[in-house]
Amino acid sequence: MATTSNQHTNNRSARLARAAALCDGGKICPPERTTQLLEAVIEPGDRVAIEGDNQKQADWLATALANADPARLHDLHMVQSVLALPDHLAVFERGIANRLDFSFAGPQSRKLAELVERGALTIGAIHTYLELYARLLVDLPPRVALVVADKADRDGNLYTGPNTEDTPTIVEATAFRGGIVVAQVNEIVDRLPRVDIPGGWVDVVIPTPKPYAIEPLFTRDPAKIREDKILMAMMAIAAVYEPYEIRRLNHGIGYATAAIELILPTFAAARGLKGKVATHFVLNPHPTLIPAIEAGFVESVMCFGSELGMERYVAEHADIFPVGADGNLRSNRALAQVAGQYACDLFIGATLQIDALGNSSTATKGRIAGFGGAPNMGADARGRRHTSPAWLRAGRDGGDTLRGRKLVVQMVETRQPDGTPSFVERLDAFDLAESAGFALPPVMIYGDDVTHVITEVGVANLLLCRSPAEREGALRAIAGNTDFGRAQSPETTSDLRARKIVMLPSDLGIDPSTATRALLSAQSIGDLVTSSSGLYTPPAKFLRTRAA
Repeated sequence: MATTSNQHTNNRSARLARAAALCDGGKICPPERTTQLLEAVIEPGDRVAIEGDNQKQADWLATALANADPARLHDLHMVQSVLALPDHLAVFERGIANRLDFSFAGPQSRKLAELVERGALTIGAIHTYLELYARLLVDLPPRVALVVADKADRDGNLYTGPNTEDTPTIVEATAFRGGIVVAQVNEIVDRLPRVDIPGGWVDVVIPTPKPYAIEPLFTRDPAKIREDKILMAMMAIAAVYEPYEIRRLNHGIGYATAAIELILPTFAAARGLKGKVATHFVLNPHPTLIPAIEAGFVESVMCFGSELGMERYVAEHADIFPVGADGNLRSNRALAQVAGQYACDLFIGATLQIDALGNSSTATKGRIAGFGGAPNMGADARGRRHTSPAWLRAGRDGGDTLRGRKLVVQMVETRQPDGTPSFVERLDAFDLAESAGFALPPVMIYGDDVTHVITEVGVANLLLCRSPAEREGALRAIAGNTDFGRAQSPETTSDLRARKIVMLPSDLGIDPSTATRALLSAQSIGDLVTSSSGLYTPPAKFLRTRAA
């Protein structure tokens, strides 16, 4: 045991010695030497974690790694939350890395599918965020971690600012297994606003010539919210939020959930729901949540990360958001995922495909998008023991008298924007499993965890179903003018409506003609700025968008 430990320590010492030669003996490495540094501290076959979050990116380090000499660095095993940049896949195209464990590949999903088909990389697994973090701590500890922060001092202490996201998890998983931690930062300062990562956990700091890349991923322009999304939002509130008294919840990204946020001060308020629903969120600071905050609906928001332009608004609402003494948000993706799984009564999100059993996936033909946090947020946490009215009622509706149940809602239009049906007899994930050599098809949320599905047609309350045939019938009833929907007999739909397993707008007392943009508490990005009293500063690209 001692021999193994000494070898491990000596290897670390040798790597740090090579790094020190490039850093003039200190922790600060000149940015022009970044690729040399990575070639010095990374060895062939290493497991490397690079911080690619939903929003902030260690982009300087990603480019430097992609520019490394494949003769010196090869056979790397990359472990990362999100594949967001072309350089994240360039390492596989250039032969620097050949194995990948990840969670989400949104903007690179199509390219990733191409590389898998060509055999340029092997996917170990498509993880949920929490699952990947857990494995970093257990059987996938990184040998080298490449992370990003706002500021550092000369001792290597890091300040992550509002976008802490994955940084603490990646650093701790690496530093306490004898690994090497390299951080790119926007600037070196004498004194940090607060210390988010202790310098003793960080080996090398690289001040970059320009700030790290960050995307306003959670911003949705109200001008682009169509009437069908508003109708779906109205049904979500009437069929789920109101009867189950949903107070603690997480919203996924999308225009349908943005519509829910924007009609809380109008539609929900008119139904007398202020103080009764949507009071505690686990959510990034969505700009579309501003009107609901200003209207007094929202009591607290726990954040995975921040959102560009929301910094001043968040700082002025320390009663709502987790703001430190430095005046900035403290976010944490791992802790927010835990909060979303165990402290929330509802997860409401979207998908690309749903089959007859209610299984859903975002892994489709030619596209491996991954899952992110949806399987954690959208799963019944069977370890939960505390009660709430929503949890208890969902359990009773599901036929379980011993335990409660988390509500998991999928909001999806019957067809995707390109016209592809959202409801299918068989998920593409089954074919992907065969072609990619997965042991199991990459299902995002299993059907037995889904309690409701909402389309522009209506709501399927799967909690009330007592057989697979009833579940299938409920889903076909709301699948609209698709092959999947047309396979349903009108008599079956009528029977399900009579038992409130299927609810159309009229069954909920909703007149579809009232689902207009007039219900939105903000009609545009400019309205969100006004609602924030000028504290919200939207990124420039959102000021150039047109209504659609």
